[in-house]
Amino acid sequence: MAIGQVKSQISQVASNYYLDIRPPANEEWVIHNIYYSGAVEIYFTDGTNYIKFDTGGGPGGHVNFNFHVTYNFWIAVKNITDCDILIGFDGIQTK
Repeated sequence: MAIGQVKSQISQVASNYYLDIRPPANEEWVIHNIYYSGAVEIYFTDGTNYIKFDTGGGPGGHVNFNFHVTYNFWIAVKNITDCDILIGFDGIQTK
């Protein structure tokens, strides 16, 4: 994949599970928007340590941000509802 290419995804996420916004080992991304159809918690993580830095109480999004993610440090969005929800994101590949 090429630098400047758009990275985007929409996934159905079960209750108490995460959508990991994590590039492959040879890429780095800047995530601009995170969308969700229900309540979520948003974490910065290395897979062992999870830092909760924000929440969304219902359908909505975090738009016009600059979350830098790598294979070693990424964003995890947790579904905190009691049912499946949709979680999505978009951004740009920088490496």
